[in-house]
Amino acid sequence: MIKEDLMARVLVVDDEDEVRAALKRRLEREGYEVSTASSAAEATAVIRDQNPTFDIVITDMSMEEPDSGLVVLQEAIAHDLFTEVIVLTAYGNVSNAVESMRRGAFDYLEKNSPGVDTYELLIMKLAHALERRRSAVGTMRRLESFSKMMKQ
Repeated sequence: MIKEDLMARVLVVDDEDEVRAALKRRLEREGYEVSTASSAAEATAVIRDQNPTFDIVITDMSMEEPDSGLVVLQEAIAHDLFTEVIVLTAYGNVSNAVESMRRGAFDYLEKNSPGVDTYELLIMKLAHALERRRSAVGTMRRLESFSKMMKQ
């Protein structure tokens, strides 16, 4: 665990209690501050109420609707353009993956890929997503600072 990653705020959205609990435990062990939601509707409310915003949202694709993950993705990005979203699914298909990425997802992972430790892969993806978020936010802050200097 990289010290910079400590206390990054992560929202885990999944309608399966066991998956949600396992992800929460694993991510907390890695040093992340984890909140959970069991549906797209609950996630939307949590995202809207969160201040500061979540650094990363991990959402299942298919919950109450087959495209519930896209609803969560849209809400997360609408609330904070720099929030990175990773879409997880047990029923992966190319169409969903393309649509998720087209709408701004950081990545799209299948939960049950043969020969792949999904948790380990997710931890690596989280580190990369957090690095990208921090870089983008840092760039935006530098631009804002530069803009203020130019106005003086």
